[in-house]
Amino acid sequence: MEISKEQINDVTVLSPKGKLNVTTVADLEKEFEKCFEDGVKKLVVDCLELEYISSAGLRALLAAAKQLKKSNGTIVLSSLSANVKQVFEISGFTSIFPIHASKDEAVKSF
Repeated sequence: MEISKEQINDVTVLSPKGKLNVTTVADLEKEFEKCFEDGVKKLVVDCLELEYISSAGLRALLAAAKQLKKSNGTIVLSSLSANVKQVFEISGFTSIFPIHASKDEAVKSF
């Protein structure tokens, strides 16, 4: 899995590409850890190029949200494809995470 990282003002944006499942989730978790170590408080996960997410991926996002909340931070999601959005809806995660149509909207939401 490829994960690109960019900084837009005081917002960190992670953009995973490919499939987020049990074999690739460690890559995303490492990026989250780097963000926590760097003191990131505003995090966007842009899912534009995310093709699939499994329960392992959902757990990683939930763990990151809990970690950020401890330090008064927030995680926001953007650009969910129909397939990925369906997984979020079925799992009830749409009520846990703020979800925006685009990366720009997500960044502006802070």
